[in-house]
Amino acid sequence: MDEIVKAALKKWPNVPHCVGWLALDARGDWTMRDERVQRAGPFPQVKGSRIRHDKLVDFIQRNYEHDAQGCWFFQNGPQRVYVELEAAPLVWRLHWRGDVLSVASHAGHRPARLEPWLDESGRLFLASEHGLGIVHTQDVLDASRAVESGVWTPTELPFAQMPQRFGYVLSPQQAQPAPA
Repeated sequence: MDEIVKAALKKWPNVPHCVGWLALDARGDWTMRDERVQRAGPFPQVKGSRIRHDKLVDFIQRNYEHDAQGCWFFQNGPQRVYVELEAAPLVWRLHWRGDVLSVASHAGHRPARLEPWLDESGRLFLASEHGLGIVHTQDVLDASRAVESGVWTPTELPFAQMPQRFGYVLSPQQAQPAPA
């Protein structure tokens, strides 16, 4: 977490959390979901506006974490902005360099260990010490090489069971208790 964010948390410790306004899709793209977009429908059916500013994306990704309940968030200064997830908290990018497979998440995490999982739609997920992530669609060919060469042997698991199995929440907004 950035030092400026830590300082803001100390200065303003009781800022209310934000839900429903930020989302991460299965390709690692961040989207803003203003009130109009939220009224139009849930994520990912209605995504919102893609965040294209590189420095903002980098700031979000450096300050992207999860809480004890498995809800992922971006710590924006003193405010915690919970993230709606399309598939998983991470999106893995793969690249072969000769016979060596390089793997990194959309947020720059480099895993020490990977455990492959396959859902009923044929999507490949990788569990690591950083969390569960889906393999980016542009990297499926590299992933198939890892499977075919025996580097990975995926275990099948229905997508609906993945959040509970790997301890994450797809929609912190829907997980919140209804207002009284």
